[in-house]
Amino acid sequence: MNQPAFPTLPPNASFVTRVRLSLHALKVLTNDPGNTYYGPLVNACLDSETYTKLARMWRTSEDGRQMLDARPSLQGRELDLETLEKLPEGTLGREVARYFRDNGLEPFETTFPVHNDVDYLSKRYRETHDLFHVITGYGTDEHGEMLLQAFVLGNLGVRQAVLILAYSVPRRIKVAGWKDLVPYLGRLRAAYRRGKRSRELLSVNYEKLWEQPVSSLSRLLCAPA
Repeated sequence: MNQPAFPTLPPNASFVTRVRLSLHALKVLTNDPGNTYYGPLVNACLDSETYTKLARMWRTSEDGRQMLDARPSLQGRELDLETLEKLPEGTLGREVARYFRDNGLEPFETTFPVHNDVDYLSKRYRETHDLFHVITGYGTDEHGEMLLQAFVLGNLGVRQAVLILAYSVPRRIKVAGWKDLVPYLGRLRAAYRRGKRSRELLSVNYEKLWEQPVSSLSRLLCAPA
């Protein structure tokens, strides 16, 4: 018996189509949050216009064109964590391997097909999320996650970050009370501004930087916190 086909995002999909597919994907993710197809589908639906603009910008530079044509990947099957863990202390590769080990996480994997530049950038965004934690220094607790979302909103303009941050506000009030709201929003604003001032992180070819010190890369790529 044939398996039902996964829904796909058509080229130049309308706003209504993107919303419809997003709602369907979110319904699936409610019962299967680790789904390797529908998570990236939500990403593509909400931010396809963002990735289209980024792809156009990348195509105007030689480095950007090379990235889009070569499509380097940081998926789990391409990450040799055992080898990275043997690199010198403080290097990007060593710290990324330590990040996954210390947090009990596995590198991102997806079955979402990559047919074009927009699909690739959607995938690239998901698979660099954990690496962004290492580069920016934001923690993996809930507060650190929200700071990183504010950072990438400023850095890349991804719309899904807006939704995530909006949902975080009532949760923060419930946990910390109203008196913490203004300081919390202030920290998010500072992270957003830091992202705006930083080099665009998605187009960095991290696969060539494993032996570089994280401290040096952070100073090179990110504005001061």
